[in-house]
Amino acid sequence: MRLTHLFHHTRLRRSRAAATAIAVIAGMGIVGIAATPASATPPGIPSKATAQSQLNALRVAAQGSLTGYSRDLFPHWITISGSCNTREQVLKRDGTSVVVDSSCAAVSGRWYSPYDGVTWAAASDVDIDHVVPLAEAWRSGASSWTTSRRQSFANDLTHPQLIAVTDNVNQAKGDQDPSTWQPPLASYRCTYSKMWITVKYTWGLSLQSSEKTALQGMLNTCSS
Repeated sequence: MRLTHLFHHTRLRRSRAAATAIAVIAGMGIVGIAATPASATPPGIPSKATAQSQLNALRVAAQGSLTGYSRDLFPHWITISGSCNTREQVLKRDGTSVVVDSSCAAVSGRWYSPYDGVTWAAASDVDIDHVVPLAEAWRSGASSWTTSRRQSFANDLTHPQLIAVTDNVNQAKGDQDPSTWQPPLASYRCTYSKMWITVKYTWGLSLQSSEKTALQGMLNTCSS
């Protein structure tokens, strides 16, 4: 039975109307705005040709067991720079005009979620998605990794493994692979497949036959 982020991230749901309002920032100890323009996309997304080569090289295997799995075995979010942790770094990277306070918490900005094509004005409406979910990684080979390696995977800012998206879309995805979940915005599925493939390839994870079939179908929609 699939786990979901709803299980892992119990939270009070907020009014969606609040997401359209710009945060009131007076008196919040604001220290600055992201110095460089936000890329709004993870680094390291390969070309269609490279992703195809990587997909062909991935080992196909039956899905492993979740026995022994815990998110605590993938320590995150870790400190990246100063007072900023991995989540805060991605919020700054993927947002526009992001303003943070002295603890690196985003107090204003705008975040476009490519999974569903929605823009938010409150960081609380955004989750940082692990493109290849932690539980999926566990079933695909990470169960044999050291905790140190799992920590590196869970906080990977070098490859397209982390992305800021609408929170409830991320929670609907849960730990599903592309054979059972793909971004609601069909035009993003090409990019999503390339991200998923290169993360699994980079980290030496396996994939199921049904997963490979779904990824090939998504990759076939890419023009480059």
